Amino acid sequence: MNTGRQKLSDPEKFLSSLGLKTFFSKKLTLHSLLEINKGSVHEEEVDSLDKIPQHFLRKLFKLSAECRSCVQLTNNNHNEVLNDLNSTDILITDDSTDSAINPLDLIVALFLCADSFLQQEMASKMSMCQFSVPLLLPPHDSHSACSLMLWALRDIVREWRPHTLSESRGFVQGSLVQAKLPFCSFVRLRNCSLSKSQLLNQVLSFGQYNNNIFMHRDMKGGTNHRTIANGLVEVCWFLPSGTKNLDIFPEPVAFANMRGDVGESLNQFRFLLEVSTATFVFLDKVEEDEHKVLTSLQNMKSKLFLIVNRSKGTTKQDIMSVKMMIKEMELPNSRLKAKDPKENIAEFSEKLCVFIRRSLTNKVNTVSIENMQDKARRHGLSVDEKRSKKQNKAAEMIVREVPVQRIPNYKKDQLPLQGAKWKTLSQLEMEECRLKKPGNLELEEYKTLLQSQKLQIKEDLGKHKQQDAMKEFIKHVSTTDPEKRDFFLKWMKIHLNAHVQSDTQLSLLHRKIKEQSSKEKKDENLLAELYQELLDSSLGIEHYMREMGLIYEFSTNRTSEEICRLPGVAADMLLDGHPLELLDGDASNIPETWVTDVLMELHNRVGGMSRLLVLTVLGVQSTGKSTLLNTMFGVQFPVSSGRCTRGAYMIFLRIGDDVKSDLNCDFIVLIDTEGLRSPLMAHREDSFEHDNQLATFVIGLSDVTIINIAMENLAEMKDILHIATHAFLRMKIMGKKPVCHFVHQNVAGVSAHAKTVTERKQLLDQLNEIAQVAAEMENLPDIKAFTDVLDYDVNKNNWNIPGLWHGTPPMAPVNTGYSEAVAELKKHLLQTLSCYKDRAISQIPEFVLWTKSLWKSVKYENFLFNFRNTLVAHAYDKICQEFHQWEWEFRRKIYYSQKTAQLKILNAKAEFNLQHLKDLVETKKSEVSEKITVQEKIMKQKLQDYYRSKNIHIDLIREYKIHFYNLIKSIAKEIRLLHSNNLDEALELKKCSKEFQEKMEKYREVIKEQANKLVREQPSLSDDQLKEEFEKMWTKETEKMMEMMRLKEQNICENIIKVFKGSFVNRKVESFCENIGNLKEQGKDEFHVSTEHEGHTNCLSSVFCLRDSSLQRTANDVIKSAEQMLDDIAKTNTDYHESLTKDLLDKVDESLKNCKKRYSIEFEFDLKLHICGIASRKFMDMHRKYLSDNIPQNLLKKFKRQYLTDFHYLYKLRSTDKRDY
Repeated sequence: MNTGRQKLSDPEKFLSSLGLKTFFSKKLTLHSLLEINKGSVHEEEVDSLDKIPQHFLRKLFKLSAECRSCVQLTNNNHNEVLNDLNSTDILITDDSTDSAINPLDLIVALFLCADSFLQQEMASKMSMCQFSVPLLLPPHDSHSACSLMLWALRDIVREWRPHTLSESRGFVQGSLVQAKLPFCSFVRLRNCSLSKSQLLNQVLSFGQYNNNIFMHRDMKGGTNHRTIANGLVEVCWFLPSGTKNLDIFPEPVAFANMRGDVGESLNQFRFLLEVSTATFVFLDKVEEDEHKVLTSLQNMKSKLFLIVNRSKGTTKQDIMSVKMMIKEMELPNSRLKAKDPKENIAEFSEKLCVFIRRSLTNKVNTVSIENMQDKARRHGLSVDEKRSKKQNKAAEMIVREVPVQRIPNYKKDQLPLQGAKWKTLSQLEMEECRLKKPGNLELEEYKTLLQSQKLQIKEDLGKHKQQDAMKEFIKHVSTTDPEKRDFFLKWMKIHLNAHVQSDTQLSLLHRKIKEQSSKEKKDENLLAELYQELLDSSLGIEHYMREMGLIYEFSTNRTSEEICRLPGVAADMLLDGHPLELLDGDASNIPETWVTDVLMELHNRVGGMSRLLVLTVLGVQSTGKSTLLNTMFGVQFPVSSGRCTRGAYMIFLRIGDDVKSDLNCDFIVLIDTEGLRSPLMAHREDSFEHDNQLATFVIGLSDVTIINIAMENLAEMKDILHIATHAFLRMKIMGKKPVCHFVHQNVAGVSAHAKTVTERKQLLDQLNEIAQVAAEMENLPDIKAFTDVLDYDVNKNNWNIPGLWHGTPPMAPVNTGYSEAVAELKKHLLQTLSCYKDRAISQIPEFVLWTKSLWKSVKYENFLFNFRNTLVAHAYDKICQEFHQWEWEFRRKIYYSQKTAQLKILNAKAEFNLQHLKDLVETKKSEVSEKITVQEKIMKQKLQDYYRSKNIHIDLIREYKIHFYNLIKSIAKEIRLLHSNNLDEALELKKCSKEFQEKMEKYREVIKEQANKLVREQPSLSDDQLKEEFEKMWTKETEKMMEMMRLKEQNICENIIKVFKGSFVNRKVESFCENIGNLKEQGKDEFHVSTEHEGHTNCLSSVFCLRDSSLQRTANDVIKSAEQMLDDIAKTNTDYHESLTKDLLDKVDESLKNCKKRYSIEFEFDLKLHICGIASRKFMDMHRKYLSDNIPQNLLKKFKRQYLTDFHYLYKLRSTDKRDY
């Protein structure tokens, strides 16, 4: 290797030149790298050595495979061009060598200066890029020991498919430091001229595009002198994909590569030889020192394999030195592989591949890196995990019960608050807002029942005592030392992941789901149970954090020190880059007190400087949402194939002082959501509702929403677009200006943008259609296009992102095109946001209030969320409106027929006997029943005609056709029963009337008898005494008859409210209904139009904010028209019926249709409520007058005066006769 001139021989001087000297003792932290600063917004020129480390890390964190090329100053490229063009002495300088950094030196320097968590993240991202990672890190000076980087590699978790699982399509997932694998080491003697790294890359890339896993001399900076990297041992893994034509090995194999000469790093070499399955030594010849080293390894020679490079300059003496050494060590020829001078790297790599494969035949001595610790210490190496032993032990203690019992049982025992009762409480809170299942209860009675059930559950949850696992968890996350806390959390994650990966119950569950799903006739119920069990079997740190939040949420004593400190603990974690669960995806609920207090604690900790910019990525499951956020901002949202995130989590990223004024915020809040349209959720009845309310909620919170679209999930994503557009529309109504970008995943090619013009226009057409439908549902006729809802440019707001992997995983590296496209998107977003200086900025207190308000609004949405998308909801809404009209026509016609029948019964001739009356009633029942049958057929025909119409969206609601047919049958049955009961009541009323008339005819005789009796017993009563005696007699004789003939007064207000709510079918008015109060008190004052009544879409700029009096005049005219209609109804002297309220509200709807001014649904609600309040008093008076005029009780009162006069006369007459006698 060309060593060049050694300018930076001192490691300390080398670190100083890179600006890293201070970070050797005060380490670089992961948290500091996540801060958004100028480097995040603008690509800075690397014009000095101290900028190289940051430039490398930024590139690495965005998963750019070019990060290892960041070892040269920007202006050097210009000098090299000049050198090529002109060879004069003035241009040929050695300045470039002063800034020539070997990439391996840079990597070693950064690992030396990074804290434990940054080391882990660097190793994880390097592994994703398919780079080798440090296994043994050389010391920074002669007084330090080489370090086994066990902790740094702990976070590398990968999936692979050994050939034994190819047929079943199974896979293995695990931590690579815990996996027991064959371990091959590769070292070189000082004299070797063959690049083993280049050769290994060729071997490991066999069958795929050549990937530079190991740095080598032909890469940029590869020939630069190595200052501190000699002695570095890197490791990478070959992981099979299950495809025999691509895999060089049927099982996973670890490859270790030591940098520099064996003689300079004997400790590392001896360690590698001891732990390896096979050690391959590259050499040209064997010199004296090397001969001593190799021959001293007689007891380990079974692991030694020699790779001899025979170049054109190889002498016979060189060949003899190798042969002598082989003979002395008694190595068989099968341990030797020589490269012929005529062979190139590609040709020899194939032979080497076979050689390595043979060396692993029938080998059983596999090894895991985790089990290398003791051997490392025996060889004088240090292990980087020694600092976190206590935290490791604490985490082990907490999760030790997990393997003993199944995860669902463990969660019930140790994390009880997030169990069934919490989910039931969440359902009750949702039902309290939507009131879908009142049954036979009145709404107020039903709400009272729900509230009492909620209170009981909260009391029960508040009585739970903390379990041992949670006590220990809270104790360790509450430590004042952030490093100890983070070590503990990382160990918790490691142990929990290890259990999940080894859980045989989970494997069995996955197998059952796979078997059941592959059947032609699936047992949907069993499949649903299995999916639910799989959801219940997830366990991660988020579940412990959720339990901590619920402990606080339901605590009855938040002032105790043990409880009141919890929000501060979570706030500190948020500030240090840990995620906070915002929405519990399992229960579909927000613990509002907990989230509020955590965020307010964070607000206080930053001194009130908490301006927020919220960014969300939304998309179908497994389309790379979390990966997109992780790549864009370097964060660590969990990623894997299948559902990972549940609910919504947020991470706070600090804004650097250098860009705070430009971005006008102190934090960027990233919200990661669970994947939508998940197969795991598809079996649930509320799957659409769950996904739709989640999408609406996070869009409502966001200043920037990225809609992530993968072509293979395009159909499902279109459904989400409908809900998203509706959410954007509602945000605009509320005065919020969201920004939306569409990211099209897996779209590559330099012509992709040009070739997808048609697709982008089609997307815009779809968005325009969706916007129009949503606007119609929200009564916003001015919205004609998606661009009326928010700023959207079909070219600037669409991003084509290539696929994540360059090749076939698991050996494929991250596609450089992916990382560059994501970086460009991030840069564009931040630069665009810096241009929106006038956008409304909320601090944490405003964000908390907005979150509560938005979640309340989501809970009250009772219609839109139940459907796959807005078009389905709109089509369903349309047919519901039509159906509602058909139903009222049905009811109205039967009502008039029934009224006619009732009158005929009540006006039957007096000479009719009881049997004649019964026969008449049965006849009328039959007649009306026939009319009901006719109307039922008419209604069914209307439904049939509707489904035969040319409505372009009719197919979207085809599945609801049977539902509406059944509903018609139900309505007919209800009307038939009601009609029969009403005619029976008419019969009873007629019988009572007939009996009353007969009794009245006989009552004069009763009066005569009572008068005679009274004269005999009390012949000298005064007029007052006589009246008193009459009252007693009257009450006694008529009480039984009065009770029999009594008619109940209708609950007019309740009936009006029922019809009133029905006029808002499928519209979002549930929250307004809470404030109706006493209907009789509504409409007494004048109706006043407020700003909430005006349907403007921008509270800041709309002219409607000026309170244009035209809407007030419209309201006054509608009220006046309604009052005139009520006066006309009152003059008919008829009884109240619900059709009168329906006709009144139809009249209001007709008037509002002619209104040319935009108005909100709140205006329509309040106006109708005002009119219904007036109507309630009018209709009550009308009803009472009808009862007064027609019920027998009042007829008795009319006769009473006459009978009193007769009684008085007869008494006086009999008493006079008695005195005369």
